[in-house]
Amino acid sequence: MNNNKSIFPKDFVWGVATASYQIEGAWNEDGRGESIWDRFSHTPGKVLNGDTGDTACDHYHLWRDDIKLMKSLGIAAYRFSVAWPRVLPQGRGKISEAGIDFYNQLVDGLLEADIVPYVTLYHWDLPQALEDEGGWPSRLVVDAFVEYTDIITRALGDRVKNWITLNEPWVSAFVGYRDGRHAPGHMDLDKAVAASHHLLLSHGRSVPVIRDNVKDANVGITLNLTPQVPASPSVVDKKAATWVDGYINRFFLDPLTGRGYPQDIVNSFGNSMDFVQPGDMDTILAPIDFLGVNYYTRNIARSEITPEEQNQPQTVFREGAITEMDWEVYPKGLYNLLGRLHFDYGFQSIFITENGAAFPDEVNSDGEVDDPARLSYIKEHLKMVNEAISIGVPVNGYFVWSLLDNFEWGFGYSKRFGIVRVDFETQKRTLKSSAKWYSKAIQVNNADVE
Repeated sequence: MNNNKSIFPKDFVWGVATASYQIEGAWNEDGRGESIWDRFSHTPGKVLNGDTGDTACDHYHLWRDDIKLMKSLGIAAYRFSVAWPRVLPQGRGKISEAGIDFYNQLVDGLLEADIVPYVTLYHWDLPQALEDEGGWPSRLVVDAFVEYTDIITRALGDRVKNWITLNEPWVSAFVGYRDGRHAPGHMDLDKAVAASHHLLLSHGRSVPVIRDNVKDANVGITLNLTPQVPASPSVVDKKAATWVDGYINRFFLDPLTGRGYPQDIVNSFGNSMDFVQPGDMDTILAPIDFLGVNYYTRNIARSEITPEEQNQPQTVFREGAITEMDWEVYPKGLYNLLGRLHFDYGFQSIFITENGAAFPDEVNSDGEVDDPARLSYIKEHLKMVNEAISIGVPVNGYFVWSLLDNFEWGFGYSKRFGIVRVDFETQKRTLKSSAKWYSKAIQVNNADVE
């Protein structure tokens, strides 16, 4: 029997999410330009097993089948990203009509299937031509992003009303320019900090452009947010948690809400921030309609100093199942995060734009894929979303990451997040038990179904 407490509001949006480089393939077809991920994945030693997104899920050719698959599941909304170099091969200037046509067809196909498109403008595939000019650490890219935003919103804005400017700018900046684990693979803190600012500035300058081009636009930005829990009551662990929270969460949340860059983090970077020009912070404050939240796990922050208190019973350890990404399954963290975003930061509309888990899946003798761990992960997190709604947090939708197994960045094809299995040799799609469960939940608007 259904638990009425888990019934969602009538207008709650049930969706799935993907990203262009992870699923499209067709990396050099129809005039598409090179992206930083094309260059990075083709560089030996950068991606596990030498995997690339050259073919991925071949969504560029199989999108019609993928729409049929979504429709069969009752999916109400599809979050996808536009590949910037597919539309503007050099990042600016000459437009690829074939690229525009692909997204026009995709949007039309979704609407015919009664699936609402949610479009992300930037999900990490910067045109390599712009990286060669300096990439996100250069202010020049901001103008190019605004030009790109203008072109694609003019092309699709008569039908697409829901727009996300950036996906996880922290990852673009710090994993791409400081840690070197993502494209373009730099390891330079100063570049990462400058990239952060120019990403946020690109967002702020693009919001009014979207509103000008799209009647009744619903505009947001998506951040990856990770709650930080001190490993113990010790002062040093609390300080560690505060710093990591500032580095990952506050460094983007604060400027978007008029608080400026958190001074403790700026001080710790030792960066002059002299690339911040007069008026920039006001531009970043461009009013948004919603915040997109990508949540996967919490972090237990432990200081490098090990105080005596660490040996006391209050010490926090991972307690849930562990995903194949070595992430703790901790649904309560999403509940806590949502409360903070609304009651502390004041966001009036929130969408969970990514939530999901990688587990090793196997096709059984009947050709089916049973994935109880992923099913449980999605179900328990949806219950926490429902709990947050019940205390007044305005969560308006949930997008599973991901519709399809896909190219998982530096891990290549070794990690599977999809609720649909993809055989990358044959491109055969197989619904996992999590997909079938999600379809049932959508039908009854309730996470508490068997």
